[in-house]
This record gives sequence, C-alpha cells and structure tokens, in this order.
Amino acid sequence: MEFQKILVPVVGTETDIETIKLACRLAKKDKSKILAVYIIPIVHSLPLDAEVSVEVKEAEEILDSAGKIALKYGFEIETDLLQARNIGPSIIDEAVERKVDLIVMGVSYKQHFGQYSLGNVTPYVLKNAPCRVILYQQYQSE
Repeated sequence: MEFQKILVPVVGTETDIETIKLACRLAKKDKSKILAVYIIPIVHSLPLDAEVSVEVKEAEEILDSAGKIALKYGFEIETDLLQARNIGPSIIDEAVERKVDLIVMGVSYKQHFGQYSLGNVTPYVLKNAPCRVILYQQYQSE
C-alpha cells in the first residue's frame, strides 16, 4: 500500500498524539503528506460562518500541538480549521477535496446506555470514506 496524502482529524484528546505518531510512521515509508484537520461544530441556530473565537483559539492550539508532535518525528504537517454543521460529512468532504489516500482517526472509548459506542462520526466515516481508514483506539485501563 502506498499513501501520498494522509488525513488526520484531531479533536484535542490524548488519542490525537498517537494518531499523529501513527500517521508519521506510515508517511515515512512513502514520504507522504499529512493533513491534520480540526472541525468546529456549528449549531443550526447560528450561521455557518459564525464568529466562535473561543472555539477557534482552542482549535488552533490543538492543531499547533499536532504540528509539534509531527515535528518530533521529522514531519511538517499541514493543518486546517473548518466550521461545519456535521463532523462526519466534513471529514469525508475534506478527504474527497484533498484526494487523500488514507484517513487515520483516533477513537475514544465511549459508552452509551452501558454499551460500547463509536458515536456517530466514526461509523459515518467508515461507511462513506473514499479511501482506506485506520482507526486507533487508546488502551483503556480499568
């Protein structure tokens, strides 16, 4: 498998660190480009281009952190900050627009009504991705 462009959606959790590291390891072999993207969800009651300065500041810090992690592994990554109604479709749109070969996503351990849950974003990406997807789930110690 050869990957020229790798998309890494980041959300500001510890899992981001490992997904960036994994993307760097995969990119090293093929000298791939890595794009880290953070998507700010905008509620329907606000316009899509609403000024959300607090969220933008937090997102920029998260993207900056992703860039620093990649630099430790010898990579300069491109970062992008988006505002969208729905995160899953935005990840897919970005993957299509950027013509990525791989999406590397971190998955947090979540429970919904006592059952393990992937939430809404991950299943959407898995179902609609125009490329391969690698999921990384951080080990959950009890």
